[in-house]
Amino acid sequence: MKNLIKIEELTMFLLTIYLFSFLDYAWWVYLMLILTPDIGMLGYLINTKVGATTYNLFHHKGIAIIIGFLGIWWLIPELQLAGIILFGHSSMDRVFGYGLKFSDNFRHTHLGNL
Repeated sequence: MKNLIKIEELTMFLLTIYLFSFLDYAWWVYLMLILTPDIGMLGYLINTKVGATTYNLFHHKGIAIIIGFLGIWWLIPELQLAGIILFGHSSMDRVFGYGLKFSDNFRHTHLGNL
């Protein structure tokens, strides 16, 4: 089952690369920004509860979809880009087993323990 989930997440990650190709940005922009959602880990400098909250905010696919659709609706390419990057990063993380975090420990995720 874990391999099936990883294949599904990899497919979603590849979808973001495809969607990015419709935006008017150079390819290096995707590569430069794909790790930026990890800024949410800075909350762990305060404590695990804040860290889990900020991490999950930057890695929640629903939020990524909403941001992307708002960019489409309002014709704001920066929001479209942000949605694609957030969604792609979340999918990439989940390919490697990193899921949304519980507040007790960074290694305790919705996909199991790391």
